Amino acid sequence: MTVSATSSASTATTTTSSSSTSSNSTLTSSDFLSLLVSELQNQDPLNATSTTDLVNQLTSFANFTSQQSINSNLNSLASSFSSLVTLNSVNYIGHTVEAKTDTSTLSNGSATFGYSLSSAASNVSISISDSSGNVVYTGTGTGNSGSNSFTWDGKDSSGKQLADGGQYTISVTATNSSGNSVLNYTTVTGTVTGIDTSTSTPSLTVNGISVSAANIIGVTS
Repeated sequence: MTVSATSSASTATTTTSSSSTSSNSTLTSSDFLSLLVSELQNQDPLNATSTTDLVNQLTSFANFTSQQSINSNLNSLASSFSSLVTLNSVNYIGHTVEAKTDTSTLSNGSATFGYSLSSAASNVSISISDSSGNVVYTGTGTGNSGSNSFTWDGKDSSGKQLADGGQYTISVTATNSSGNSVLNYTTVTGTVTGIDTSTSTPSLTVNGISVSAANIIGVTS
């Protein structure tokens, strides 16, 4: 009879513990310890938990507690790192930077882009598209190994001056004498006027365009 009563209590406790655990999405170290104590209190005295099982459960509890501490420290570190990145991004405001991107805003009748080549190119073709994807300008550029600059005068292929404020994207095709592409990336240069910290990686506003702080490759002034 005693064994039966103990088994019933164990079942009731297990059911209660299961219900409690299922109602919470996160198992805390206190919950883990409570389950372990309940198991010991309600074990069958004629079939007690073996020493090996008990040691294994205590080890699991120690590992669980340690993992929680590590997770907490990592979250704190991530928060501190995010704050540091945001603080560093604020320092860019008012400075002229060069960033890896392909879009800029037409201002004062022109837009300046840059592009990097892994080696000298024998053929460099440049096209400018508006925000709707329509090509408004085509031309050629320099093919020097390394950094190159291209300033678009804001005029379309027919010579019409386009209005300031529009966003335009550059596309560069650069090939060597063998016809292989030597283009690394395109860039824009402009003054940082603001930052956006709503995402994990802060974005800087450069020439009216949102640019990831991770894409900044140089500060010129």
